Amino acid sequence: MGKRRRATERKSVGVGNMKVHPGVLGGAAAVVVCGVGAAAFALSGGSGSGDGSTVDEKPVASGPPKPAEVRSTARAFLTAWAEGDVARAAALTDDPTAAKQALTSYRKDGHLTKPRLTPGKRSGADMPFKAAATVSYEGKSKPLSYESELTVVRRKSDGKTLVGWRPSVLHPELKEGDRLVTGEAGDPPIKAVDRDGAALTAAKYPSLGTVLDGLREKYGKKAGGKAGVELRVVRADGEKKSGSAGAQQKSAKDDAKSTPDKTLLTLSPGTPGTLKTTFSGSLQSAAERETTKRQRASVVVVKPSTGEILAAANSRPGGFNTAFQGSIAPGSTMKVISSSMLLEKKLAGVDKKHPCPKYETYGGWKFQNDDKFQIKNGTFRASFARSCNTAFISQAEKLENDSLTKQAQEVFGLGRDNWSIGVPSFDGAVPVQSDAQMAASLIGQGGVRMNPLNMASVAATVKSGTFRQPYLVSPDVDDRKLATASRKMSGSTASALRDLMHYTAVAGTAVEPMSGLGSDMGAKTGSAEVDGQKKPNGWFTAYRGDLASAAVVQEGGHGGDSAGPVVRAMLKAGG
Repeated sequence: MGKRRRATERKSVGVGNMKVHPGVLGGAAAVVVCGVGAAAFALSGGSGSGDGSTVDEKPVASGPPKPAEVRSTARAFLTAWAEGDVARAAALTDDPTAAKQALTSYRKDGHLTKPRLTPGKRSGADMPFKAAATVSYEGKSKPLSYESELTVVRRKSDGKTLVGWRPSVLHPELKEGDRLVTGEAGDPPIKAVDRDGAALTAAKYPSLGTVLDGLREKYGKKAGGKAGVELRVVRADGEKKSGSAGAQQKSAKDDAKSTPDKTLLTLSPGTPGTLKTTFSGSLQSAAERETTKRQRASVVVVKPSTGEILAAANSRPGGFNTAFQGSIAPGSTMKVISSSMLLEKKLAGVDKKHPCPKYETYGGWKFQNDDKFQIKNGTFRASFARSCNTAFISQAEKLENDSLTKQAQEVFGLGRDNWSIGVPSFDGAVPVQSDAQMAASLIGQGGVRMNPLNMASVAATVKSGTFRQPYLVSPDVDDRKLATASRKMSGSTASALRDLMHYTAVAGTAVEPMSGLGSDMGAKTGSAEVDGQKKPNGWFTAYRGDLASAAVVQEGGHGGDSAGPVVRAMLKAGG
């Protein structure tokens, strides 16, 4: 969406039967009063035509827009929008075609009238503003107010200043291709409940906002509810749902990037149907607490014996659902999968000697361990517990390019784009790579991408010895088929992995987060370097009894220090 700045509050001053909003931005205040049904808002002085036109004799203007140009261009655009002059408003943007279509839809599809637009304090080329309008549909009306922002840009060809068009100018929830639509909701409301029958609401569990939207989209009709009348954001990918039965089935790959429609205002409520989920209220509360304490943290908890998702939360609950849909390099937590492969191929044994030098070169890249440590005459157990990168890179030459891809898909059920958990999710990606990138994949870098849901599933697979696709809504509700793995790891491999993860939890990099959690547990830490970040992303995945959890704290640094405490709290809360 981009960052939104809160506009400065102003008191309205009555003038006859109109209200104007006095504001001073620079010089004397200028008040624009539109006709009936239009907008009244404050804009500062500063001369200029608003369209940035230049006189032929003068050179073409260049460089960032000047403060006066930002104010005048924003004023001209907001005035035209408020007055309903779509053509004039669109012409004041750098994409008139898209702007005209969106502004027309705002009134026609959104049924938004009488817009009142109040600019805030300019910051560079950005102009935040408050919007207030009336939503009217079939005799029902309600006010809607929100905050948005526009940016003024300069066109290189002639130096004109224009509004840089993006859908979020109309409303901050809008992305490319999205529309505001008022009418009978396509999906009836739902009353989602946890595994004990208690209601799940976004007010109580902020992280579940997008999840509840997704559940409504998929199960609203199946739950037996009746649709109400609403103003909602209809997503571009949601348009595919109309048409034939085949068109209604979005592919799993689309599901990874899908965002559910969002209700902005209810004109008349519908009748909700009840939908039972696998969430645990107590664990979800704990997940909300832990992620709220941190910047950019996400966590998931699953039940290894069944695959049921017990909790999921993100630090930024109103944004992208990283817990389910994130696509991030998992760093050394990937070594759980890599280790299972090396064990199966007899390239490693828990207590067999295994090289862990300071450096290892493969495919032209020179790999090293954290702080350039080495383990002389060490075992694979020691290398796993200390998260030795070179211990894995040294085996790359003995592997095929698709060895890791097959292991992830066939044993851990990852990267096949076929999970169906009940809401949009990303199933992980372990692409076939070669040379240095293939070696980097062994330690969770290269092209490997995961999220907390995927890595919680990895820990759950190790604990149970069998991949069970995580799910949030029972497949009995809609007779959908859950994904399965094509083969099961051997009992000896599963036992060896549990041994390695347990040792890491009691004598390796995961000691502190796992301290005091008993004997039936294991863990793996991870850190993933990301270009442009000062600190790596911190990862942690672990199991305890019949709980498995994984967390990522982006730019958190070492996984044991950043993500470890989050997972620890989840395992304790469920213990």
